[in-house]
Amino acid sequence: MAEALLEVMIAAALAGGRAIRAVVEAGDTAVRTKADASPVTAADEAADAAIAAVLARDAPGIPIVSEESSGETAPAQGGRFFLVDPLDGTKEFVAGSGEYTVNIALVEGGHAVAGVIHTPALGRICVGARGEGAREADLVDGAPSEWRPIRARPVPASGPVAVASRSHAGPETEACLERLGAATRTSRGSSLKFCLLAAGEADVYPRLSPTMEWDTAAGQAILEAAGGRVERLDGTPLRYGGPWAQGARPWGNPHFIAWGALSGKA
Repeated sequence: MAEALLEVMIAAALAGGRAIRAVVEAGDTAVRTKADASPVTAADEAADAAIAAVLARDAPGIPIVSEESSGETAPAQGGRFFLVDPLDGTKEFVAGSGEYTVNIALVEGGHAVAGVIHTPALGRICVGARGEGAREADLVDGAPSEWRPIRARPVPASGPVAVASRSHAGPETEACLERLGAATRTSRGSSLKFCLLAAGEADVYPRLSPTMEWDTAAGQAILEAAGGRVERLDGTPLRYGGPWAQGARPWGNPHFIAWGALSGKA
């Protein structure tokens, strides 16, 4: 993938982060409920508009599917398109946690081939693209500082370090972690879990509760670029853009497990 297109995605993610921070500084964190019962704030909407403006200006002709501007009404999307979650981790955002992210992925032929995850409150950005590896940087004056390559690690001899959802772990997840023999466990909100795996800070992330495609596409692209993988429970990779199985929720993911490098399966 051309580096220029990845730079456009980075610029769009940073614009989304600035929009979120502006809403925070204005003190506008009121929550509304969407038709699907999920929460939404002015920050979600401001980030969505800022991201769309950059992508439409600098990557015209590539369709954009976003949680806020398209949502479940968007039809199946083939070919090449951007898949955007302008504010992943709205619950963490509302609670005042810094564990929310801006997610932008490029999907080609159903596969997430490039991704950017920006954490505005923590000043961190992770990037990955197929065949080009993954990297991260801290933000200095709003721009990435020196990029550091990141790589998923083999499972330590002491056992895997598991990362799970802060808001959505349940009995099934607990049973899975026990079956995997997790030596230690940490919890994170939003797509930060994928970043931990990609950076070799954790080894496995089981997700046995609902997610949407815009929640995972950027993280999957980064993790796979770093040497990991994201699989449905039947061992096949997550795919994006439909078509979906009869009766399946449009843009909904099946349960999955994300793995670091050379991780064994249960």
